Amino acid sequence: MKTILARWQANFLAGLAIVLPAVISVAVVLWLFDRVANITDSLLFFLPHQITHRNGGEGPIYWYWSLAALVWAIVLIGTMAPVAPFAYPDKPGYLAPEAATTHVLARPEQDVADALARLADELGAPDVPAPEHKRVDLPTKAEITQENITQMLAALLPENAVVIDESVSFGRNFFNGLSAAAPHDWLQITGAAIGSGLPMATGAAIAAPGRRVVALQADGSAMYTLQALWTQARERLPITTVLLSNRKYQILLGELINVGANAGRVALDMMDLGNPDIAWTNLAQGMGVEAARATTANEFADLFVQANKTRGPFLIELMT
Repeated sequence: MKTILARWQANFLAGLAIVLPAVISVAVVLWLFDRVANITDSLLFFLPHQITHRNGGEGPIYWYWSLAALVWAIVLIGTMAPVAPFAYPDKPGYLAPEAATTHVLARPEQDVADALARLADELGAPDVPAPEHKRVDLPTKAEITQENITQMLAALLPENAVVIDESVSFGRNFFNGLSAAAPHDWLQITGAAIGSGLPMATGAAIAAPGRRVVALQADGSAMYTLQALWTQARERLPITTVLLSNRKYQILLGELINVGANAGRVALDMMDLGNPDIAWTNLAQGMGVEAARATTANEFADLFVQANKTRGPFLIELMT
């Protein structure tokens, strides 16, 4: 580590990748990032976080594994070396270049936050003030787009909410965009499987009584664990489910491209959830959950406010 610290202090960090675990406070990471950014022009690489707590105003986490060829050193902080979740033809399973050197700052069982703090101190990185929290305004346009829905969620998210993110393809902007929302906890799917969103929301509501749970849920993934809605109704759990209904397995269509498949009509039909259309409001009501459909962004904003005031569960089918 002495060598890598010397290179860090000498401003030669253009090829350093820092790999962090799934369970860590984003506030800690950004604090380190901001401190180090004052003394270096480095590029920092972060893996996405599955379980995080964010105070309003925290900035985005970037990850650029497409630039992996530039990496000459990897620092593992409380996690294992990064590997690809799927086996793609002619693509490596290990995401670091063979020539890169791996350093371990902290093992998974060790105190990650303490390790980061000691590293920043060793570098002489100055303290930085916490970012000012400014809530965003509601968008003026009524179209349902990723940008509009992200802005609405950031503006209307309840204080101290628990956000469950299995939005998959439509919600790629959500994590960064909701950095301007009120303080909240964020739990998301770890990848390589779908269907965890609804039961995760159910468990979060039981584990965190008195807090509103907001589940950002893709429709295809929700079909795997629909029965969780019944449990939410039975237990009167305070959960707002935003059901993103694009009526297709968009993420799997992307995976077909990733593996180089030349999909025919039969394969493509298997990714279609529109024949027949799934009536999510009917399914939710059949499970005992109050539900409504939004066909414009303004309708969604009104329903989201209404849902978060409901004592029990509420599902919004957002037609994306």
